Amino acid sequence: MFKFALGRLLQAIPVLLVVITMTFMLVHSAPGGPFSADKAVPAEVLIALEAQYNLDQPLWQQYISYLSDVLHGDFGPSFKYPGRSVNELIYSGLGTTAELGFYAMLVAIFIGVIAGVTASMRPNTMQDYIPMTAAMIGICMPSFLLGPLMVLVFGIHLEWLPISGWGDIPGDKIMPAITLGTGYAAYIARLSRGGMLEVLSQDYIRTARAKGLSEFLVVGKHALRGGLIPVIAFLGPAFAGLLGGSFVVETIFNIPGLGRFYVQAAFNRDYTMILGTTVFFATLIILFNLLSDMLAIWLNPKLRQQVRGESS
Repeated sequence: MFKFALGRLLQAIPVLLVVITMTFMLVHSAPGGPFSADKAVPAEVLIALEAQYNLDQPLWQQYISYLSDVLHGDFGPSFKYPGRSVNELIYSGLGTTAELGFYAMLVAIFIGVIAGVTASMRPNTMQDYIPMTAAMIGICMPSFLLGPLMVLVFGIHLEWLPISGWGDIPGDKIMPAITLGTGYAAYIARLSRGGMLEVLSQDYIRTARAKGLSEFLVVGKHALRGGLIPVIAFLGPAFAGLLGGSFVVETIFNIPGLGRFYVQAAFNRDYTMILGTTVFFATLIILFNLLSDMLAIWLNPKLRQQVRGESS
């Protein structure tokens, strides 16, 4: 397992290098600059600002300098928040974004697993068609559409839930978590159904049923562990995706998370903030992918034997 994890981490190095390089080139090739949107300033002030942030250097020197800083864990200073570093801004919003992602993941797992297992119990019946149709609708409905609809119905017309904020009013986490987690619940439902259908057709499941065990015990004790392996493998990239995709939901519900800095950085051409958050999210995706793969290997004896054979 250690050799497997080490190999995956070594493979992540060129991936991160490509992400940094492409993002760096894209933000520097965009029209304008980090100070072009500000009010007109004297030429000497603009020259001083560019020298302060090393923007007066050739592009290749800026790239080498940024790579060196990243290797030391420093994403540099923010262009639009004087006196504050990108690391500080990321850490200030990460807690709220992680909390939102955690609640959204709970919603996704709870709804998705129940829907998928229920559908797999009686395939090709109404018990299967209804949750899978709902899952398809959830996949097709983006969060920027679902969020305003929930605000309109449950926040404005019914007045059941607050429409913005985070942590100040009871229930203010419900709509953001549902909005962010619904799409992933739909994917988990389809993965749960497929995994459970494969496991329920195995010989040991038929043997358990032949012994007279109840369907609840057959599913809960024997089939669920193997049937949810595809879901386990999906949870890593899903949680990273929840963190990375939360900026839309944070904007809709006015949540003070990391997403607001990401959105504002794009509008403000804050090069270091765009690069820092992109590299940070890319690293999270790689780490969560690795953790989910290791958990899937631990749950599946066949995968464990395969990994041991490759390592030997």
